[in-house]
Amino acid sequence: MVKVRRYDIDWIRVIVFDILIIYHVGMFFVPWGWHIKNDEIIDWMRLPMGFTNQWRLPILFMVSGIGTRYALSFRSSKQYISERFKRLFIPLLAGILIVIPPQVYIERLVDGDTTKTFFEWFPEFFSGVYPSGNFSWHHLWFLPYLLLFSLIATPLFMRWRKEDNRLIKWLAAKLERSAYYIYLFCIPLVFVEAFMEPLFPINHALVGDWYALVLYFIFFLAGFMLISTGDVFWKSVQKIRYFSLVLGLICFPLLLWFWFNVDSSVFIPILKILNMWSWMVVIFGFSAKYLNKEGKVVKYRNRAVYPFYILHQTITVIIGYYLINADIHYGVKFVIMLVGTFGITWLLYELIIRRVPILKPLFGLKPN
Repeated sequence: MVKVRRYDIDWIRVIVFDILIIYHVGMFFVPWGWHIKNDEIIDWMRLPMGFTNQWRLPILFMVSGIGTRYALSFRSSKQYISERFKRLFIPLLAGILIVIPPQVYIERLVDGDTTKTFFEWFPEFFSGVYPSGNFSWHHLWFLPYLLLFSLIATPLFMRWRKEDNRLIKWLAAKLERSAYYIYLFCIPLVFVEAFMEPLFPINHALVGDWYALVLYFIFFLAGFMLISTGDVFWKSVQKIRYFSLVLGLICFPLLLWFWFNVDSSVFIPILKILNMWSWMVVIFGFSAKYLNKEGKVVKYRNRAVYPFYILHQTITVIIGYYLINADIHYGVKFVIMLVGTFGITWLLYELIIRRVPILKPLFGLKPN
């Protein structure tokens, strides 16, 4: 595969991480478990957040698989693994030591577990593993999962990247015959959803998180496999983007009905995966049609994505702490938290991180 730059993939990465930031602001207001909560819970927010929650993480792992295929088009396995450690492990370690402690501290303040100042409390961060203890990687769980997937899959990817690989050629032939064959990936996903999800609730702790590990690993592999078919993949998602849109619009309301009215049904895992996969095809299809264009905005924002991801939730939690009991409408709180999170994160990125060479590797940035 020739080294190329797909700006639609860059846009997808940027948009999905923007949605992640909005989602984490929303977690302050909904009844689902999170680190701190507003004094007023807003039930209606669960609907839009539940919709995006179906595909926002799977598409990130799929995009990571796509990026891996491009990376391995001009890197050896040793170079790729070395690059993964630099881009994943170092920011994870820095994030755990610098970015995560304020989140845990504020949670302990809100819960009444400490009255110390942050610097007095900081040594306690290394006492026990969250949630019973304090040591955690919180929202940075994506990094160790992706690092693990990269290490495990590298030998497989080295075989799949060959031009004459039978599996990739078979997949390309199927997609050329009919773009609807892209839904073949739903088959293993349905089995994982049906048989693993009830047994292994997601904990983002890596240990014992078997359902999430297998599910996200399949998306990671799928991204690599599909992009290895070259233009066949992009033509396929464009051909069936309207079909997938209609299917997604049907599946999500049906899924909600089953969730609210049926305790258990074989249709729930089927609908969940079809809904999840369809919206991902929609995003890839319409992005390929309209967003694969070079521009200064996408270049700047794509470079800033990683620092934004690492920093944002700590800023959200800090702002939320000062708004918990504020006597203002929840909509105003939401806007303050959203604008504040994006604005402060951008200021830290623009004025400090991207201008201080020693900080760049700590936040996953490559040298200029």
